[in-house]
Amino acid sequence: MNRSVRSLSSRRVLRTAMAACALSLASAASAAEPLFEPWIDGQSETEPEMQVQQYDPDTFVIRQSIRTNFEGPFLYLLFGSDKALLLDTGAGGLEIRPTIDRLIAEWSARNGRASIPLVVAHSHSHGDHVAGDAEFAERPDTVIVGLKPTDVASFFGIGNWPNEISTFDLGNRALSIIPTPGHEPAHIMIHDPRTQLLLGGDALYPGRLYVPTNWREQFVESTKRVTAFLREHPATHILGAHIEMTNMPGKDYPMEAAAHPDEHVLELPPEAAELVEKVAAEMGDTTEPAVTPDFIVFPVPARLPNPDY
Repeated sequence: MNRSVRSLSSRRVLRTAMAACALSLASAASAAEPLFEPWIDGQSETEPEMQVQQYDPDTFVIRQSIRTNFEGPFLYLLFGSDKALLLDTGAGGLEIRPTIDRLIAEWSARNGRASIPLVVAHSHSHGDHVAGDAEFAERPDTVIVGLKPTDVASFFGIGNWPNEISTFDLGNRALSIIPTPGHEPAHIMIHDPRTQLLLGGDALYPGRLYVPTNWREQFVESTKRVTAFLREHPATHILGAHIEMTNMPGKDYPMEAAAHPDEHVLELPPEAAELVEKVAAEMGDTTEPAVTPDFIVFPVPARLPNPDY
């Protein structure tokens, strides 16, 4: 998440057709049963530092408590027959490795194994998604993917960044790695055909989708890449890296809110990918946020990439 934000007091109104599409999306989402039990939301002094929910025997969704860091990011741990993938390492303010090690040990025991190699990757390089990397630096049988686009492309075998989509096989679980720069130069989404989940990182989640004004074109191209992919590879839900929206359509929490009462669900329907493409493309050069019931496309001042990019 980009923390350099301004007030939401001046918000751009979507055109009528966009608004109708967004409201239709919100109605469909509200009619569905929540995919997960309620997430820790910072309201309880006794809530754990991390909450784990198991999606299936090989898929775990983990939330860092807002009480440890206002970002409250989500992490994802996926197991294949050959290796496990941890996507993101949190925002700091706690140790995440004990929880990850416990989940790996429990999974290994259930599957009659002593251990399994671990790959630590990232949706992107912002600090609230990489703060726990150092905890894994000396962990045996563990690889940490670098943070530059060249690092990500090299590790996942993407020869033509960002136009090529690659496959990364965990062992009988071949994930699609989709380059999605725009929020950040090394951003990726991951599609899992087994669960039909799309992991959206900070490019698509129920919250403020921050887009530096000088990276707008890359963001729009990334949204097109995702929607084209989804036409051929179905997804049932999009799971992002944060929740910043309330359950009231179009209303978000104040920046750095200490708690999230009445929170939006984590999951977005797959139609949200098409909507964000349309909204981002229709915005043009405006610097005003575009509000939909489930997310806000939020331009922020131009940012220069790290010189190493």
